[in-house]
Amino acid sequence: MNRMMNAVVVREPGGPEVLEYTQMPIPEVREDWSLVRVVGFGINHSEVFTRQGLSPSVRFPRILGIECVGEVAVTTNPERLPVGTRVASLMGEMGRAFDGGYAEYALLPNAQIYPIRTCLSWECMAAVPETYYTAYLSLRNLRIENRQRVLVRAATSGVGVAFAKLARAGFDDLTLVGSIRSASKAAQTLDAGFDECIIDNGGVLGDAGTFDRVLELVGPATMKDTCAHVREGGIVCSTGQLGGKWYLDGFDPIMDLPRNGYLTSAYSANVDGRVLQELFDFVEQYNVDVAPAAVFSLERVCDAHALIETHQSFGKLVVLT
Repeated sequence: MNRMMNAVVVREPGGPEVLEYTQMPIPEVREDWSLVRVVGFGINHSEVFTRQGLSPSVRFPRILGIECVGEVAVTTNPERLPVGTRVASLMGEMGRAFDGGYAEYALLPNAQIYPIRTCLSWECMAAVPETYYTAYLSLRNLRIENRQRVLVRAATSGVGVAFAKLARAGFDDLTLVGSIRSASKAAQTLDAGFDECIIDNGGVLGDAGTFDRVLELVGPATMKDTCAHVREGGIVCSTGQLGGKWYLDGFDPIMDLPRNGYLTSAYSANVDGRVLQELFDFVEQYNVDVAPAAVFSLERVCDAHALIETHQSFGKLVVLT
């Protein structure tokens, strides 16, 4: 094996231009860690935050990337992770406490390398782990039933689009409504599987009616407004923090939660290998279209970061190495 690899490194916080495409030594395997040949990975908003220096625990230089798919190249657990096994990995401080997926190889803890059985192409497989896993956990926690009216707040995000595709596949009688910030994205949102679009005007939905279930991807910034639009006994799943606010201020759980309603959450760091495989099985069983919105090469990661930060970004962006 050539002892050098192509990788994208951040040496100091900044804009997309600080993502440096370079060569680095392939990591040396150590006990309880195995080397994965990375074939692809998704681009995530949390990686943008880290690149900008907004993750206080992260020290630079760092190879970002909280997820990847690929094959086991060198193993320290040949029974569970034989060489050549198709795998996925996500979260677990990947790309934060240790180098992540923005490279041709990643050294990862065995405990967070998950063998995957799938017939998906590499680019479709790369779109699934973090984004679709987050959407799938949210779908499960919302306990959706047919004939319900479901709102996805920040519908055009990667998780929002993934959720719509999974919900459409699993339920044949569902009214799916997506909130958007600009009417220019209405047609795309409807094409992604939503029945209706409503405008989020500075964090306020206005006269949007009420909903049985809400996937909250904006987060604490809009939680109070969201709860005001939930029917009695409804469920809100707080999954994202795209509003850039991490904590609830001025929120009274007794007064602001829907009457007899529930607040739950979904967090992609809560990874269970069985649930991850269940997700891939679901995608194949229902023929869910998980094709990414755009595919980039490793040397164009900076372009992917620039795109995800714009209002033109829609759906999941993927990089193939």
